[in-house]
Amino acid sequence: MLGRNGEREELAAFARSVEGRTLLLRGETGVGKSTLLDFTAELAALDGRLVVRATGVEAESELPYAGLHQLLYPLLPHTAGLDDTSRAALGAVFGQAGGSPPSLMTLGIAALGLLSAAAVEQPLFLVLDDAQWLDDSSAAVCGFIGRRLTGSRLKLLLAVRSDIASPFDTAALPELAVGPLNEEDSALLLDGHHPSLDRRLRRVVLDQAQGNPLALLELPRHAAGPADGQHPADPRSLHGASPSRRLQHIYGTRITGLAATVRAELLKGALDGVAAGSGDGPVPAGRYRMRDVDEAVVRGLLVIEPSTGEFAFRHPLVRSSVVQLATPGQRREAHRTLAQLHRGDLERRAAHLAEATLDPDEEVARVLEAAAESATRRGGALTSVTWLTRAAELSEHPAERSRRLGDAAFIAGHAARLGHARRLLRADHGPDADRSPAAALASGYQALYQDGDVCSTHRQIAAVVERLAERRVAGDGQDADGTDSTDGSEIADEVLDRLLALLLATSQFAADRALWERTHALLAALGDRVGERARIYSATWSDVVRHGAGWAGPVERAAADLPGQEPWDVARLAVSAYHLDVLSPLRPHLQRVVSRELETGAVSTGMVMLHLIMLDQMGVGEWEAAERTGGRALRHSDEHGHELFAQQTRAYLAQIAAMRGQTAAARELQAVVDAWARPRGIGFLTQLADAAGATAALSDGDYEGAYLQAIGITAPGAFRPYAHQASRTLLDLVEAAVHTGRTAQARAHALAAWDANLPAVSPRLALVTHGALAMTADGEQEASEAYTLAVDHPAAARFPFELARIRLAHGSRIRRVQGATAARQFLTPAVDAFERLGATAWAARARAELRVSGVPARPAARTTSLLTWQERRIADLAAGGLTNKEIGERTRLSPRTVSAHLYRVFPKLGITTRAALRDALTSLDEDAPAPSSALAQHC
Repeated sequence: MLGRNGEREELAAFARSVEGRTLLLRGETGVGKSTLLDFTAELAALDGRLVVRATGVEAESELPYAGLHQLLYPLLPHTAGLDDTSRAALGAVFGQAGGSPPSLMTLGIAALGLLSAAAVEQPLFLVLDDAQWLDDSSAAVCGFIGRRLTGSRLKLLLAVRSDIASPFDTAALPELAVGPLNEEDSALLLDGHHPSLDRRLRRVVLDQAQGNPLALLELPRHAAGPADGQHPADPRSLHGASPSRRLQHIYGTRITGLAATVRAELLKGALDGVAAGSGDGPVPAGRYRMRDVDEAVVRGLLVIEPSTGEFAFRHPLVRSSVVQLATPGQRREAHRTLAQLHRGDLERRAAHLAEATLDPDEEVARVLEAAAESATRRGGALTSVTWLTRAAELSEHPAERSRRLGDAAFIAGHAARLGHARRLLRADHGPDADRSPAAALASGYQALYQDGDVCSTHRQIAAVVERLAERRVAGDGQDADGTDSTDGSEIADEVLDRLLALLLATSQFAADRALWERTHALLAALGDRVGERARIYSATWSDVVRHGAGWAGPVERAAADLPGQEPWDVARLAVSAYHLDVLSPLRPHLQRVVSRELETGAVSTGMVMLHLIMLDQMGVGEWEAAERTGGRALRHSDEHGHELFAQQTRAYLAQIAAMRGQTAAARELQAVVDAWARPRGIGFLTQLADAAGATAALSDGDYEGAYLQAIGITAPGAFRPYAHQASRTLLDLVEAAVHTGRTAQARAHALAAWDANLPAVSPRLALVTHGALAMTADGEQEASEAYTLAVDHPAAARFPFELARIRLAHGSRIRRVQGATAARQFLTPAVDAFERLGATAWAARARAELRVSGVPARPAARTTSLLTWQERRIADLAAGGLTNKEIGERTRLSPRTVSAHLYRVFPKLGITTRAALRDALTSLDEDAPAPSSALAQHC
């Protein structure tokens, strides 16, 4: 081991001390936590202690007490010396006996008693790696034990990743931060493993690795090219990304190069929790054994355990990358195989079946219900609620669905999840509901919003709607062929509305012409059963260029009585208003009700409302507020497992960063969104990512790059059908084309907007269409007339960023044609608007034009807004070297909330690392005016 002298001294003292102690190591991915655990465990073993190891596995984080079972299983023979209460508690948890589930206190005392009994013969040293993946029940017990080791013969050493929220963030355990290697040790490690690197590449690797040991080992191999001889990669290809992001990219590149059969084997191993690295502790019986995966060993993704000869993942990040790169269909197929493998283990089989099954299946529902009963007996109430809810979703009979939802609500209420219990009860349609549409809705919502599986969701919901359309043609109660198809009652209009809303939402996210055309055909086949709301959504969510004209009036009339409408109806209508650029009047109501929905109501609807609030804030130039709203939306999306919404939020945050000139952050977010959305065919998100990339390139003055990004959305001179960003990026494509000398393409695109009558669709499209015509006009009179139509539009001020860009372009043209003096009246308001918005690159460009026009240079306004008092307080503490947990203890905030504040602080200060905080804050203090007395008092 190189370096780490301070950490090694502290860990050596920890291992050799006589008294019982607990220590938690915290550091980023690949920083060397596992190596330090191995080092300390070896010292403890040499000191005569019995070392017991366990590792948290993401695939088991929902299995109650899986981690505790792994830790305590080798010691279960010592239960004979425990009292009856402790034996009963451990027996109930490990499935060895019946009885009521024990409380945390009872189980914690029983586990501590078992450990103490085992330590009588030989002092114990417990090692728990990747503790962030422990299930909540096991983490609670381990935290209980860790706080009570004083005076015992026990030691507990844990390691967690600092970039992932952990159950141990609030466990109040002593911590040791594991940071990167210093420059000297980094160089020694790199030279020792890669002595033949040329000087230039060596410097690049050292800079990009940032002292992360795993990155130092992997980046050179990545640069050298894969084993199959493909072209070497540039280690700077992810410039600005964190070491963990770079490592994930490296492993992802290797994984995608594997044969399909090898990837399938790795996926099954990852989903079943196959060990990562050596020393992961005892391998649970029945764990999947990967076969014929030598290619993955050659590529540095797997290692061979020396003690067992079994394949293991080289690092936990490899395991998680395998899962993330798999499609939803591939994951479901792997889970089906694993469910068969674990047919003798009720809960493990149920966990895999829950992920493998998409359509209603009563047999799977019964397995999940039995597993939920088992989990409840062992104290896993929250897991029981999850499995019962999934069982209800997969139920084939309404009565069974109702019963299972009732059981889940009952358990959730007893687990202090009253809001969850109420939502479960509201989801029950009763015994007379039509089972097939309800089941399709349940599985469709999960597949879409959690997995982003637009294709299978659309296929499933479209099939149900198609049957209803055929029934309408044949007459009530019969299919098109005349056979009876009634199952108790004709489907309720409310259920049909929900089916159509999900079908339309899925079509919107897919942004695929074929899917949209099928959706429109199905609505036409339903005839008068399709209400006005569904027709509004169909026109405005699909393609406003071709279908949007004339719908602004109906949307505004439907929004006249928002308080009297269901929250999901309000959100859907607001989505239409966004597409037609008339969202602002609806925003006050959204802001009034969003917190209520997020806390006690329709959480998914609340997250949609946050997106809409954020979009309106972006449109009207309230970018600071939009960023805060985006942070809030991202936290809720992550908390509730709505990955589709999380990626959508990141796409909007990427656009904000691009407009503000924070292009490195914009491109990193763009890459994250694109990598998740493109394999799934989620065109809505890939277009958002491309749009953010175009804006970032424009911000950097990279007009060629902007043009290439923009034409990825739509070709010049046309608007690709069902591409919602095609019209929204009109100004981007035209501006990029003009600056790259593609005047014909720019003019063709502006004329295409006019020919499509975009000014009649929405006020924003009217503004940018006239602006594009002004930018591309052949004559000065035409340019002046088009410019006047743009800036004099009644709604122009509602879109300050677009208006300022049009003024800048026109001012530049006037300066070249009419002279400097004439240009100032256009350039001055453009500069003022860009500076108010915080659009740094555009502001600099406009100031340069103004200087050329003869106006003396003026200092740039500080576009990074002053930090709030809470942000400044947290930034000061972080600059002083405190961890998020330590800051949370001082400010009485959770580590996650501290992280969210720092996420907002970094772009305000124009930095990307903690190390840059102190200098940035000093600069802020020097440049900022004296604070008002009110602010000083608040601070």
